[in-house]
Amino acid sequence: MTTAKSQRTVFFVSDRTGITAELLGKTLLTQFPGIEFLKRTFPFVDSVDKAKSVLAKIHDTAQKEDRPPIVFSTLINEEVRAALASDRALIIDLFADFIRRLETELGQESTHALGLSHGIGDELVYQKRMDALNYTLSHDDGMHTANYDRADVILVGVSRTGKTPTCLYLAMQYGICAANYPLTPDDFNELALPKPLQPQRAKLHGLTIQPERLAKIRHERKPESRYASLENCQGEIRAAEALLRQAHIPILDTSSMSIEEIAISILYGTGLIKRVKT
Repeated sequence: MTTAKSQRTVFFVSDRTGITAELLGKTLLTQFPGIEFLKRTFPFVDSVDKAKSVLAKIHDTAQKEDRPPIVFSTLINEEVRAALASDRALIIDLFADFIRRLETELGQESTHALGLSHGIGDELVYQKRMDALNYTLSHDDGMHTANYDRADVILVGVSRTGKTPTCLYLAMQYGICAANYPLTPDDFNELALPKPLQPQRAKLHGLTIQPERLAKIRHERKPESRYASLENCQGEIRAAEALLRQAHIPILDTSSMSIEEIAISILYGTGLIKRVKT
């Protein structure tokens, strides 16, 4: 008999997009697999009034659930942070916890300026990421294969192995022009790469997944379909891996990996990490 997981509500509160609060907070929460976390994100909380509005939701949650919610905050303005303070929630102030220690060590106060953490102040970096995102959106799921010359990497694999979210993450976080191409049963008749991929062999990186995991993911999308059946998933994965090995394409098993982990693995596997770090 499976024991039901306990649940806790988690708030991610930020005066910008919330990406940093979510990334750090979710990374910490992965260390507690026995708990189901109900996540709520509140971006652009950049005024006292907005903070008070979020605080009301936090208090409402605490009352309904009869336990304090967990709050990850990256608010910069001290007045806004103070407006979110509460003894009815576990508030983890990621900005204050780190910035104060840095100020002490460096002997200098921080700017407390909004928008610096995501590179908005560097217009070239920001524009590069937006260009990469536009490219990735236009080259999702095998679209516009004629423009693959511009791609930094092309992810290849059967449906639902994590290609699209990984490409979007690479574009938004690192400015990588990432395309992806889905392998379908039609591609398995001949043990050769599909024609649009053949000139781009050096840019290809394969994604695979355990058939049981794939069947579960597909079942959520199309329940009780042949597409989601374990037998079909086993056949597709077996054929896709054989095709990729025949073409000497590196393969990454994404079964137990987060999107962030897949992206980092690809950056290192392709050597693109050197460009990202420069």
